[in-house]
Amino acid sequence: MSQAASAGGSVPDFKISSIIVPLIAIISGIFMVILDSTAMNVALSKLVIDFQTDLPTIQWAVTGYMLATAAVIPLAGWLSDRFGAKQVFLSSVVLFTIASLLCATPNSAGMLIAFRILQGLGGGFVMPVAMAYVYRLSPPNKIGQVMGMLGVPILLAPAVGPILSGWLVEYHSWHWIFLINLPVGIFSFIFGLWKLPAAARKKVAGFDLPGMILGPIAFAALSYGVTQGAEGWTSNKTLAGLVIGGLALIGFIIVELRAKIPLLELRVFRSVDFSFGIFVQWVLQFSLFGAIFLLPQFLQQARGYGAFDTGLTLFPQALASAAMMPLGGYLFDKIGVRWLVVVGLSLVSGAIYQYSHVDLTTEGRDLLIPLLMAGGGMGLMMMPLNSHLISKAPRDLVSRVTSLTSAMQQVVNSFAVATLVTILSSRMTTLIADNHVQAATPAEMQKAMLALAPDAFGYTFSIMLVIAAIGIFLGLFLRRSKAQAQSVGGKEVGLEGLH
Repeated sequence: MSQAASAGGSVPDFKISSIIVPLIAIISGIFMVILDSTAMNVALSKLVIDFQTDLPTIQWAVTGYMLATAAVIPLAGWLSDRFGAKQVFLSSVVLFTIASLLCATPNSAGMLIAFRILQGLGGGFVMPVAMAYVYRLSPPNKIGQVMGMLGVPILLAPAVGPILSGWLVEYHSWHWIFLINLPVGIFSFIFGLWKLPAAARKKVAGFDLPGMILGPIAFAALSYGVTQGAEGWTSNKTLAGLVIGGLALIGFIIVELRAKIPLLELRVFRSVDFSFGIFVQWVLQFSLFGAIFLLPQFLQQARGYGAFDTGLTLFPQALASAAMMPLGGYLFDKIGVRWLVVVGLSLVSGAIYQYSHVDLTTEGRDLLIPLLMAGGGMGLMMMPLNSHLISKAPRDLVSRVTSLTSAMQQVVNSFAVATLVTILSSRMTTLIADNHVQAATPAEMQKAMLALAPDAFGYTFSIMLVIAAIGIFLGLFLRRSKAQAQSVGGKEVGLEGLH
């Protein structure tokens, strides 16, 4: 499958143009999934009206999708090894596309939620399988450049999603946020069927049934629990999700460490570099949400922006990310990941510092420079850090490692959002008490909270700044990946080669 399979792990005559068509098939599939994930949030208010339901009910169209995605991610690596990455990727694209068509047809909230869960089952496989696929397509000395191209849709789609979906919902119909997936999905499938090289299947001895039961339960329950934490960390839903997920995770870890052919290869944590790198990734993800999650909330809640206007305001960040992503990949191949993380997170920190000074007079033009800084920083470091983690594992375990990192990222992302909402809400409550706010009507309370919102957001941004500073410090200790990608004498090393 890979053009990197030469002795010594080097392919001097490799050209990116030789894999551009397979990359287009993979990138279009990723773009479709991420675009749809972000687009749904914009349509919720309209769906409440059309289905004559309430927001907590229709919110399950988002929550159900997320839980389905978290549940299937751990299965992606095993299925790729057993049936081949090409078959799994194309099947997931087909399932997502068919589910998208179904999502555009329901006449009840219950049916939409069911179809969204089906859509999540397809979408959950796409990212980990695609990352492993692209890594194997790339020679070791060009991994950064190729993975950099893969990163463009990952950062561009979340910015395009609110703009496109806001326009469709406002001027056309919410059905179109699902129907636009059809041509993209068909395109990705046809190009993939035509040009994706067949991945060699592996003889997977045994069937890790306990892992296949405990893994999805663990990651889905944990994702649900930390998401509910945004509403209250002591609520029954939060505690149930965390307890069930925690117990399932403990059982899953015990099972996987004893299994001869585990679902997720947890023994990769024997590598000190991998373990440290994934910890840095968690810190980085958490701090990034100061730039990715909090700012849109400020624009919509404190400044009164609609989703469409918010998307337009944030679009320079996405363009900067897309522009810097190829450079980050190129530099990763030359100098490794350390300084890309340090410089990239420093740029993001500078942006978060400026966000911490927003007020009720802040306009979109005031945010242009920090948005470009945040986007540029993300583009420099996100995919290089992913490439760094994958390169720290034996090449024959790539599909298992991408499933592992993707599953853990799902939980960390949910935890970051829930924690930030908790900090923001707690700060707002404190400010109301400190300022002795008293309101006779809900409208007066809303006005008082609006006046205090910049202070609450600024405080939360400041905490993100501290976390980002910790990430910069930790980034200094990242060690450069070897270009041989864990190969010795042209052969892959096993777990015993980890240190």
